[in-house]
Amino acid sequence: MDILLVILKWSMLVVLGASLLEALVLSALRGWRNYDWHAAGMSLADFLVREYPLRWLLPLAFWTQAMDWFWQHRLWTLPLTDWHGWLACFLGQELCYYWYHRAAHRVRWFWCTHAVHHSPEQLNLSAAYRFGWTGRLTGSLLFFMLAPLLGMPPKIVLMLLSLNLIYQFWLHATWIPRLGPLEWILNTPSAHRVHHACNLDYLDCNYGGVLIIFDRLFGTYRAQRPDLPCRYGLVGQTASRDLLTLEFSQWKSLLADMARANSWRTRLAYLYRPPGWQPDGQGSTTEDLRARMAASS
Repeated sequence: MDILLVILKWSMLVVLGASLLEALVLSALRGWRNYDWHAAGMSLADFLVREYPLRWLLPLAFWTQAMDWFWQHRLWTLPLTDWHGWLACFLGQELCYYWYHRAAHRVRWFWCTHAVHHSPEQLNLSAAYRFGWTGRLTGSLLFFMLAPLLGMPPKIVLMLLSLNLIYQFWLHATWIPRLGPLEWILNTPSAHRVHHACNLDYLDCNYGGVLIIFDRLFGTYRAQRPDLPCRYGLVGQTASRDLLTLEFSQWKSLLADMARANSWRTRLAYLYRPPGWQPDGQGSTTEDLRARMAASS
């Protein structure tokens, strides 16, 4: 794991350096006003606060101890002496990540954090490290608890998750074209552009980390269409230029909805239903928006 810490420290420098280089090149090619430097600065602020003061204030100790408990009560142990065990760990972690990422879009409790990542209206490498400050509070590692129960060592799961997130950095580049046959197996920049798009036809798809095979398996894959350019940002919302609003506006909206609810059943439903859900059926979930579009066409 010491090697992983070294990799993570160097990857931070590479990520920040590469995003700055991209910003300079794109600004030179397209004009300085056509690159959203303010949004890039907010992504950097999100990263710095999350990685330094919040890492100290909100350590992962509770969740890693929970993973250790599942590991101690595991059903069996995967052998890591050959490639079969490592492949099983990799696929297991990818499957856990797929379901976490899908829940981050389909469960409002998790979306309140994940929306921060989708808030930039211009997709570029700086958006890759805008994750939001409240992720450790929401319990996203719960989706990875099954892995140690099935024999995957917690340290290996966390290492593969870290490498998964590092891999996804380059997916946020809009200047990389489709990659041919690799689109069938790997998560690519083209697939991730669709994932970030707020076009109604593109919502809620392409949740994979390194692999795209689970999206194909579970019916959530959608290819980028040449006739439908991607628009970025949050559906029906303009990206805030204020950092605190960016970080906490979704939570404020959730609390307001819960305060207006007339029963505890409705309050709880606001937590686990999709973003935009309303008890009267007049909300703005992906399903609501598509039903209205179909009715008007």
